[in-house]
Amino acid sequence: MKLGMAIEELHRSENDLTSTLLAMSDRHKTDHEVFYVTRDIAKWSREHVAELARVGRDYGLDLDPEAKDDPGFVASLRQKSSELMGRRPEPGLLLLADLRHLHRQAAGISLDWELLAQGAQAAKDRELLALSERCHPQTLRILRFANAKLKEASPQVLAS
Repeated sequence: MKLGMAIEELHRSENDLTSTLLAMSDRHKTDHEVFYVTRDIAKWSREHVAELARVGRDYGLDLDPEAKDDPGFVASLRQKSSELMGRRPEPGLLLLADLRHLHRQAAGISLDWELLAQGAQAAKDRELLALSERCHPQTLRILRFANAKLKEASPQVLAS
């Protein structure tokens, strides 16, 4: 059964998403909405990582239930540089780049949750299907957040 491979890939992707969200939060400390929202939604990815590790045991996987967080020194360095660049035009372009990356990453993870749900349904694994149905909507919300922020920020950044 290849569901183990799908769980492992999704676990890796959710881990990467956690890192992306925390790095994005650090880079945009002066934009309070981005800073706090990305920190809040990174918690979802951490929970997804833990849940995937738990359910992965049923498929013979030994996945780390702890999401790999950003190292403290690097995070504080990014936050400090964000503060120093706060009012310059480049942060707007960086925000658009980060939001585009987040959107693409969340779209891929959304697809992976969909595939996992389909595989769980075919294998009649109710626990895995329930996990997919719980986690996938949160990933879709991350996707909608990135899309909304892109629509909000892009006119001002690109037209100035």
